Amino acid sequence: MNDIIYLDNAASTKTDDKVLEAMKPYFLDTYAVATSEFAYSMGIEAREALNKARHVLADSLTASDEEIIFTSGSAESSNLALKGAARANEGKHIVISSIEDFPVLHSAKTLEQQGFDVTRVDVDQDGFVDMAQLKAAIRDDTVLASIQYANQEIGTVQDIEAIGDICKDRGVLFHTDATHAYTRMPLDVTKISVDLITLSGHTIHGPKGIGALYIRDGTAIDKLMDGGFQEFNKRGGMENIPGAIGFAKAVELITPEENQRLRKMRDSLIEKILAEVPDAVLNGSRERRLPQNANITFHRVEGESITLHLDMKGIAVSTGSACFSRSLEASHVILGIGGNHERAHGSVRFTFGRYNTRDEIDRVVHSVAEVVEKLREISPLKGE
Repeated sequence: MNDIIYLDNAASTKTDDKVLEAMKPYFLDTYAVATSEFAYSMGIEAREALNKARHVLADSLTASDEEIIFTSGSAESSNLALKGAARANEGKHIVISSIEDFPVLHSAKTLEQQGFDVTRVDVDQDGFVDMAQLKAAIRDDTVLASIQYANQEIGTVQDIEAIGDICKDRGVLFHTDATHAYTRMPLDVTKISVDLITLSGHTIHGPKGIGALYIRDGTAIDKLMDGGFQEFNKRGGMENIPGAIGFAKAVELITPEENQRLRKMRDSLIEKILAEVPDAVLNGSRERRLPQNANITFHRVEGESITLHLDMKGIAVSTGSACFSRSLEASHVILGIGGNHERAHGSVRFTFGRYNTRDEIDRVVHSVAEVVEKLREISPLKGE
């Protein structure tokens, strides 16, 4: 469908044409592996291109090039951060928030099965971490705290500067999953006491299958992917050079003006839906949220039904996170902010990207209002 309105950009974004153009030469012309300076010229060219891409990401964080490790995506980055740091440092305890994305949640669960203690810190009704509980959770044997920069479902943005200070004061490593905040929110490692940062390319109009992990110089971390000595011997395996080039180009294309435009579209959608659809509730903080995210619960109707009916109208949205769309489980994020199962199952996530326009908003709002009204007429929950 050519006129589809795509509002699931938190799951994945359309790759920018300029990103594809930047990647093409490394599929068709400079297709060698990244070799040393003493090897053949095509390999040297590939190495130089990879280094330039690494520098772009490092510069965006005010980091050094050697602190950026390319990975296959955010899942691998978070796995490496939690498991690699936990195994390389003394202590048997880690701390996470209750609303982390699955790579952190499941990595923590795996470590728990391997003998580590895991404390899950609660959040308030807007999704903010309970700072007093976080301070109290840190023990003498705590290795690492992993608190996301921004939530994948409700868009709430944490005060990672304050969280970083708490961790630094207690001598605990701090990892943040910045998959959805990177390039959309400020992120400067000279101003935040953060040791490990998960980054991903496919959420910012870059290619899929490429991510990165920022590892502050001096942070001990065990290698998880065995193979060669690539990525400063932090990750074995052939580097995804086209992916790294595309990731870097995507970072370069993000502008403050684009983020402001996304913020205005987000605000317009929220205001119009809440004004026109009865019993609709915004999930997450109204003020401190990602510029591209709106998550709304429509009471007395299933979010899955809303997404299916909107799809028939050419509008793509999701219920909960992308990972939940194939599951009947209630969103742990909505439950984590105090919502019940009805609120969780009635939540719909609208996330904007570069190719959305303000003209699309009225069509979306009209369609949402129409769909919700019809579904409520046949809903067994309509009397509740």
